[in-house]
Amino acid sequence: MSSEQAKDHPHAADVDRHVRAYITVFVALMALTLLTVWVSSLRLSIRLAVSVALGIATVKASLVAGVFMHLSTEKKLIVLGLALTLVFFLFCLLVPGVSDMLSNRL
Repeated sequence: MSSEQAKDHPHAADVDRHVRAYITVFVALMALTLLTVWVSSLRLSIRLAVSVALGIATVKASLVAGVFMHLSTEKKLIVLGLALTLVFFLFCLLVPGVSDMLSNRL
């Protein structure tokens, strides 16, 4: 198929949009990786270094999950999963002894 035929294809614009998104995320991941390497060379306290590293890793994971795993179109399902996780987390924090009981059973 020639490039002219590919441009006439009805889904060519969708493919171009997806390819652009993939390239953009790839460049962002490379930049964030370089940022991670640069931050690791700084003399930060352990707590701050771990916090910054986790922040960068969270952004990178969000990009991968949202674009490469196509989860950006599943907003309702993701919000539901996060809400359910928050409810269980708060339950374990607020109800005394639940986390001890759960950890002993595992």
